[in-house]
Amino acid sequence: MKLLPLALMGAVLATPAAALEPLSKEKYINDRLIAARIADRIRRTCPSIDGRILYAYGEARKLKSYARNKGYSNAQIDAFLDSKEDKKRIYAVAEDYLVRNGATADDAESFCRIGRQEIQKNTVIGSLLVAK
Repeated sequence: MKLLPLALMGAVLATPAAALEPLSKEKYINDRLIAARIADRIRRTCPSIDGRILYAYGEARKLKSYARNKGYSNAQIDAFLDSKEDKKRIYAVAEDYLVRNGATADDAESFCRIGRQEIQKNTVIGSLLVAK
């Protein structure tokens, strides 16, 4: 009878840990990075909105901690953040969001309008912005 618990424990330990999905597929992380990119575009384009830089820095640290707690290594996180392919994808999704919401490159006010709406709705994007 004592062998059964040992055998079960051995079987559990011998089973490989669940493989982590690639960081590029991790929804929470990607959604936050896309929101940060949108907020950055708004703050750089709209003269009446600024970024909450210290808050954004704290959120970035929390996001990295979240990834580590999910089991991703620092090397995996850094590789993802340094990936030109993933950066392009995130930027493209952010630009698509801005365009779908009325932003046009030659109209700073269109970015301001989106920024004010995001701030008013208290979205993740809006939390990274502040009206001047």
